[in-house]
Amino acid sequence: MPAKRFDRIVLKLSGEALMGDQGFGISPDVIRYVAEEIQSVCDLGVQVAIVVGGGNIFRGVAASSFNMDRASADHMGMLATVINCIALQDALEKKGLQTRTQTAIAMHEIAEPYILRRAVRHLEKGRVVIFGAGTGSPYFTTDTAAVLRAQEIHADILCKATKVDGLYDCDPVHNSGANFIEEITYMEVLERQLKAMDMTAISLAMDNALPLVIFSLKSSGNIRKVVCGERVGTWIRNEPREVNDDR
Repeated sequence: MPAKRFDRIVLKLSGEALMGDQGFGISPDVIRYVAEEIQSVCDLGVQVAIVVGGGNIFRGVAASSFNMDRASADHMGMLATVINCIALQDALEKKGLQTRTQTAIAMHEIAEPYILRRAVRHLEKGRVVIFGAGTGSPYFTTDTAAVLRAQEIHADILCKATKVDGLYDCDPVHNSGANFIEEITYMEVLERQLKAMDMTAISLAMDNALPLVIFSLKSSGNIRKVVCGERVGTWIRNEPREVNDDR
């Protein structure tokens, strides 16, 4: 069995990934599959924190485009992430994993408020911690929330699981000649305006030298491979990979 390369990770899950082939909502099969993938990482002794998006239920930026106030739309999007958090928590607990959901917007009846020291203590006790409601402030995406939480809990790496297998130099859906990028620096992402994450998240990760890997959630075992340092998806960091670095 490969050894883990990271002790504490933040896993960023997009809301769209949770709906599977449906056009909306949460796919029961996908949520069970995700829980199994996370369980396989926890079995290695890795401390796992998760940030979940809400695009499968409501997307604030899209709503603001048809004249809804952006702050109101973003608050609705934050509540959508909490729905996904509760669903994921239930799926993880059915796998026997102790799980805690913390939200940036207080809702004591269903989740703990986000408290950094409590979150770290949960991780140290082997519990999976799910962060909901983004940063708690409008105008910030869950990508930015994921980078922020990763920095706060001193995660070794941020893992972004998506519907695509990594980062391309242009949209592979609309351009068959798109080239896959195996490794890139944050500065290059910013200069080329590649759609890895929003620019705020990329800048924050770069300023704090947080390694980021983007990979497909659909391929079974990918999260575990990343944790074990295998070459999966696109790796983004401040400096190019060292010659003797096999990741």
